[in-house]
Amino acid sequence: MNIIRTFIFGLSVLANTVVCQGQPLASYNVSWTSQSKNVSESMPVGGGDIGCNVWVENGELLFYISRSGTFDENNMFPKLGRIRIKLLPNPFDAGSSFKQELKLKEGYIEISGVKSKHKVIINVWVDVFRPVVNVNIDSNEPVSVKAAYESWRVADREVTNKVETHAFRAYSGAPVNAIVHKDEISFNNNNVLFFHRNQNETVFDLTVKQQGLDSIKAQLWNPLAGMIFGGMMFGQNMVPEGTVTGKYLDTDYTAWQLKSATPVRKQSLQIVVHQAQPTTYENWLTGLNKLISDSRLSQKTAWIKTKEWWQAFWDRSYIFINPDKAEPKSPEWQVGRNYQLFRYQLGCNAFGNFPTKFNGGLFTFDPSLTRANYPFSPDFRCWGGGSATAQNQRLVYWPMLKSGDFEMMPSQFNFYLRALKNVELRTKAYWGHKGASFCEQIESFGLPVAFEYGWKRPATFDKGEQYNAWIDYYYDTVLEFCLMILDLQQFTGEDISKYMPLIESSVVFFDEHYQYLAKMRDPKALDENGHLVLYPGTACETYKMATNAVPTISGLKTVLIRMLELPDTYASAEKREQWKALLQRIPPLSFREIDGHKMIAPAKTWERINNDEKPQLYPVFPYGIYGIGKPDLDVAINTWKYDPQIIKSRDYVSWNQDGIFCARLGLTDEAADIAIKKLQDSPRRFPTFWGPGRDWVPDHNWGGSGMIGLQEMLMQTDGRKIFLFPAWPKKWDVTFKLHAPYNTTVEGSLINGKITNLKVTPESRRTDIVEMQ
Repeated sequence: MNIIRTFIFGLSVLANTVVCQGQPLASYNVSWTSQSKNVSESMPVGGGDIGCNVWVENGELLFYISRSGTFDENNMFPKLGRIRIKLLPNPFDAGSSFKQELKLKEGYIEISGVKSKHKVIINVWVDVFRPVVNVNIDSNEPVSVKAAYESWRVADREVTNKVETHAFRAYSGAPVNAIVHKDEISFNNNNVLFFHRNQNETVFDLTVKQQGLDSIKAQLWNPLAGMIFGGMMFGQNMVPEGTVTGKYLDTDYTAWQLKSATPVRKQSLQIVVHQAQPTTYENWLTGLNKLISDSRLSQKTAWIKTKEWWQAFWDRSYIFINPDKAEPKSPEWQVGRNYQLFRYQLGCNAFGNFPTKFNGGLFTFDPSLTRANYPFSPDFRCWGGGSATAQNQRLVYWPMLKSGDFEMMPSQFNFYLRALKNVELRTKAYWGHKGASFCEQIESFGLPVAFEYGWKRPATFDKGEQYNAWIDYYYDTVLEFCLMILDLQQFTGEDISKYMPLIESSVVFFDEHYQYLAKMRDPKALDENGHLVLYPGTACETYKMATNAVPTISGLKTVLIRMLELPDTYASAEKREQWKALLQRIPPLSFREIDGHKMIAPAKTWERINNDEKPQLYPVFPYGIYGIGKPDLDVAINTWKYDPQIIKSRDYVSWNQDGIFCARLGLTDEAADIAIKKLQDSPRRFPTFWGPGRDWVPDHNWGGSGMIGLQEMLMQTDGRKIFLFPAWPKKWDVTFKLHAPYNTTVEGSLINGKITNLKVTPESRRTDIVEMQ
């Protein structure tokens, strides 16, 4: 175990304080000198809330467009389309030299081709501040440019393949089939106009009816009905050239083509997208035209401001491992590079109306390239589009605190805040009490996904519960998002008043609901010690029909304590007394002893083991009850080392959190080994397109959990204390900048096991540093 020694650093700071200069980051650029075989070898680019998969195949530039929150009536997350660009004469034909590079510092892709004396450079970038995808073509010889907008949603289609319903899970096992409705696409003067208009009846209506909530339907928020999303593709001096049909991989498509009126040396193409709900077509089109006008007015400054945003993004936080030894085949170097690459993917949805999806984010592609027996359209992804799996989503957002990406977090918080009223209404309708019953698998409107709720349910089963062996009685993950919000306040001092109803309602639910259930069994609402009896419950998806599950207890205690620590302006004295009383009703954690080793138990009791998660260690992460510098750390370490179920289920794939647990426990060798397995290059061409693992490609909770683990190896915090290098291998040189609570940043280097260039901002926080070596 590491020896902790407090190290008060001198007041002087070396002149060459670490900054995220271009050279270390430039070494992480992904560069290819051959074209791609298909979309699975695509490269991500994005900004604001738009992501594109970009690749060059058979001499043609192609890219998919995705935008956060564009959900159809089935709550599927469809692509906005595919763009195909071809030049004549073609510098990307066979026999040419080729290069495609993701330039991280500026946030764009540059593609160059040279054939004989003909040279072309194409830049693909997304405006961070406007929903505009830009393609800039620069040729030293005149070329004819052909750009096609391709769509596969050109006719209504009934979905009869049950596997395909994984893309809109409400219909899995449903008595009716989903209809994927067509888009509307046409030439509009010299432009291509495309849009999808959601039907008035959507999966919202199906879900409300299934779950017996028709009596309160008029009060429920419906984010799907009447939504319109789509856009316009256009380019200066480009004119229509008709439509053609084709097939890419498994999917037929129709293409609406534009071509340059005359050969040109420079050509720009824009795709401006817009979504609104509820709206009419006329209002939506007016909004789109305003965006187009704005994009034209800002043409000279948009790219400059976008590159400035990405520069600030990289200056804000970084982790460079062995920065002076750029060895792409080195596992340690890959860990540092892929940390940065995955953070770039997260940055592409910095301002999304909807959170970054754990199951592919904005960068999914044709599913047969992930699973050969899934011959579906590019819109497909496992685990749904507008629905959310809370345990997976949280791992995408936890790393944003230490990376200082605070502006990217509200999209996840607002997902819960928008659904709060619906969730409180369902609680009241089913059980007659207060509180927000956020289930584990929910639709964008807050109700349980119909598949998990259960299409075949016993008539006598509790109508408010999900009839599902994996996620029944699973309500506590929302407490992690409550803690995230409280952490955001602690890190930044930001006013979180608007989220307090969400936090309080999420906590109150457990108090109200478990007293309600207890009174259904017995006249007494509490146990003999005045504690809630949290039964039936579940410790993650693993320990089922549990009493006093450890994640639930840890979450309630931690969130309530942090609520009580908020400044006085957040609650009255009377409200604080209510919180204190509730905190006293939370039962204690449970422990057990195996082979003489005391360890944390997953619950007081349980009836079966259903999965292979490690809820015993949730008091370590995310709730921080045990950790470096805290009492009884040995009990938590024993839990990792000797719990037979934990030993059996150790893994790094997808959402597994073993690296985070080991880092928080100070187990350096184990944490480093898992970090390498977790963050090494994926088997796909782009290094951070991991998966499918347990989810989909690119697996974003794979990358998120890897980021968290690496951050925790470098720096952990407890109150005002900042522990540096609590689980960092001495052989790994590192240059870093991370964020800590109380508006603090810590940056510096560890070279040959010695710290240099340490800078703590504000300087007053330097005395809170605890170095661990």
